[in-house]
Amino acid sequence: MDLRPEPRTELYPALEPHERGMLALDAVHTMYWEVSGHPAGIPVLFLHGGPGGGCSTEHRRFFDPARFRIVLFDQRGAGCSTPLGETANNTLSHLIADIETLREALGVDQWLVFGGSWGSTLALAYGQQHPQRVRGFVLRGIFLGRRCEIDWFLHGLRNVFPEAGRRFIEMLPPSERGDPLRAYARRLFDPDPRVHLPFARAWSEYEASCSTLLPNPELVRHFADDAIGLARLEAHYFLHDCFLAPDQLLDHLYRIRHLPAAIVQARYDMVCPIASADALARAWPGARYVVVPDAGHSVWEPPVRAAVVREVELMKGR
Repeated sequence: MDLRPEPRTELYPALEPHERGMLALDAVHTMYWEVSGHPAGIPVLFLHGGPGGGCSTEHRRFFDPARFRIVLFDQRGAGCSTPLGETANNTLSHLIADIETLREALGVDQWLVFGGSWGSTLALAYGQQHPQRVRGFVLRGIFLGRRCEIDWFLHGLRNVFPEAGRRFIEMLPPSERGDPLRAYARRLFDPDPRVHLPFARAWSEYEASCSTLLPNPELVRHFADDAIGLARLEAHYFLHDCFLAPDQLLDHLYRIRHLPAAIVQARYDMVCPIASADALARAWPGARYVVVPDAGHSVWEPPVRAAVVREVELMKGR
């Protein structure tokens, strides 16, 4: 009989960082970072979504502060990193290099890498380039950066959320609705706030409206408040196919297939549909694949949150 207790599924209590700073990356970008939890604990790196989503104080709570040295940072152009929404010198290769810069600055040899949504993309890309620096992965809401996934976000979501899709597309004149990515991008990067702010909010509200199984007005308001970084950087990365070759993350999976991994995917995730997680799990048979049957994309939906905490707990002994 197995008498071991079931792994925890509740968030840990709120905590404050014991280290934080701003790290100069180049002549343009400065990156916010913070460390909380046990100073000598297992290093764990949290990679936020978006691109451009930024970290929140709640993200620290996925990890046991008595066992983990918890590292959060805002990617270039996101959150508290400066300048907000900046796309110059902002590519996937830059983000991977930034992680290594932060790792060296903090004196970390290897860390557990946690990434959700775009964070899963960045986690896979980083791990494939620096597998010797990764202890394992916890990945949630899988996005592989493929053109089919970008097209689904821009066009396919309207089949499930037609009301949100209409609000998104009707911001544009009829003549530009066939290519909403470029039409939005032109306005998002207009220097006039009277132009770019309404379109940034419309983009962010569209994504938030499609991110939960049931409507969540609070999440929509939160996304609208952080609209500039999210909308500009998502549009920038989508215009460049996330700086990935077709199927690159699946094709290069052999570089990290030996590492422990957990893949958490909600069945009704409409922003990052389950087909991508399924493809990743089939290509990575050693990974633990957890399908949450009753939730959408957001990590703050209780069943997703519980599954993610449980998988992190299981990694404590790896």
